Amino acid sequence: MSARIELQYLPSLEYIACLLKYGEVEIEAHEHFLKQTYRNRCHILTANGVDTLIVPVVHSEPKMPIKEVKIDYSQPWVKRHWGAIVAAYAKAPYFEYFGTDFEGVFQRKPTFLFDLNWELLTICLRLLRLKPTIRLTETYQPTVENGQFDALSLVHPKKAYGHNNLYVPVVYQQNFGSEFVPNLSVIDLLMCQGAEATNILKRSVFVD
Repeated sequence: MSARIELQYLPSLEYIACLLKYGEVEIEAHEHFLKQTYRNRCHILTANGVDTLIVPVVHSEPKMPIKEVKIDYSQPWVKRHWGAIVAAYAKAPYFEYFGTDFEGVFQRKPTFLFDLNWELLTICLRLLRLKPTIRLTETYQPTVENGQFDALSLVHPKKAYGHNNLYVPVVYQQNFGSEFVPNLSVIDLLMCQGAEATNILKRSVFVD
């Protein structure tokens, strides 16, 4: 069984759990951009708690095709995001091994949000040593094929992960706080757990 899902920014553990659960995934490449979703935001854990990082976009039309959405570099978001990531993870066990991979993407400043998200997802999967079958959709279809799971906009910052049957939190040592915070960006798990991140993710997949 395969799934359809959108491309997200430094995706959450629930998102990666979805990729693992279905193994074969179609990334929706012809949808319209939706505001206030994980398409341009993520959550990391800092000394002051959970921080939401939002990539500003140039969104001049009501229905902007996702591949045409440009990143707004008139705002100093790169400095803000990378500064927050360094503050959150510079002392984490695996920052020195993985940090430059992510920093390089920010320094290149991709023009389009889709390209930024694709590069970051590729890095995350490589570091996790995961190789799900991923292809991009060729056209937008309002409904999916028979037997395909439609996860489009299901993994959402305003929707509780517990209702989606994709992700079950597995506690791991985080960099801050005494209480575990579930379903952060996968960058939190990578920086804190390194090679063990893959095993934690595999245990985090909801089993029907």
